[in-house]
Amino acid sequence: MTMTPFVSILIPAYNAEKCIGYALQSALAQTWEHREIIVVDDGSTDRTLEVARSFEPQGVKVVSQKNQGAAAARNEAYAHSRGDYIQWLDADDLLGAGKVATQIEALGSSPGKRSLLSSEWGVFYHRPEKTSFLPSCLWCDLSPIDWLVRKMGENAYMQTACWLVSRELCDAAGPWDTRLSADDDGEYFCRVVLASKEVKFVPRARVYYRLSGPSSVSYIGNSSRKLESQWLSIQLNVRHIRSLEDSPRVHAACGKFIQSWMPYFYPERMDVYREAGKLCQELGGELREPQLSWKYSFIRRLFGARLARAAQRSLPVLRWSWVRAWDRFLFQITERKAGSPRLV
Repeated sequence: MTMTPFVSILIPAYNAEKCIGYALQSALAQTWEHREIIVVDDGSTDRTLEVARSFEPQGVKVVSQKNQGAAAARNEAYAHSRGDYIQWLDADDLLGAGKVATQIEALGSSPGKRSLLSSEWGVFYHRPEKTSFLPSCLWCDLSPIDWLVRKMGENAYMQTACWLVSRELCDAAGPWDTRLSADDDGEYFCRVVLASKEVKFVPRARVYYRLSGPSSVSYIGNSSRKLESQWLSIQLNVRHIRSLEDSPRVHAACGKFIQSWMPYFYPERMDVYREAGKLCQELGGELREPQLSWKYSFIRRLFGARLARAAQRSLPVLRWSWVRAWDRFLFQITERKAGSPRLV
């Protein structure tokens, strides 16, 4: 390759003392060496800032600000960056060692600055070597409109760190929306895709997404603030895709997207449910009452709809917590035997 683009790896962090060291090690381990690493600590109340600063002798730049939320921390990190390409990385996730280099190589010798690169990603709890990579409908080359139709129509997801974004695309998309505390990444990358000319999927470039459970910033639960944020993001996503193409297939994809999120709001937030119904009617469809699976329908018959829906939200979290606790136990055993952290 004749080009050597400079890459900025940007890491927002809040109360991530237990995992940010692993994220920084994965950033430092990148085989693409023409890079910088910037951490913005968003007013953490634990040792996150101290841990991050321990990496400064290795060239990591650390910025501290009062707590303003993940979107504001990302905007601050971007303001300090100087890369031709931006690699976003959350403080609890990991990059495969060749992730950035593989995507840069996929650009070729004459890259288009409006080409957007995605990658493989998988989930893990504490042991990255146990990560499972399950392809989705977004794991292929797509036009921007086809990518957005698939994403919304099937409620698919591309994890934040999968993307390698040119500075030109970042500038065209605009800053992260600081009003959003939930799905800020979904809304932001909807705008990035909208500004791109193509979405290129790069196999073998890998991201390891840590499932952090209820402590995760992305976990909504019963938080009114996050529910409001999610509903705002849904409306913005619909508006964004319709600005590119306002067709029957887009309307159908938007309707499915809205419907898929209604279990979070129904029946506690009937105000949002009614607004969503009006939006679906505007799109030429109809919003359906969210249905319970058979096991929760049984609870509904015995104890009522509210308790059944509460169980539908809480029981998977309890199972998730148990699996995470067991995986952490196994992780600690292997760490003691290895004597040092193991990265992928």
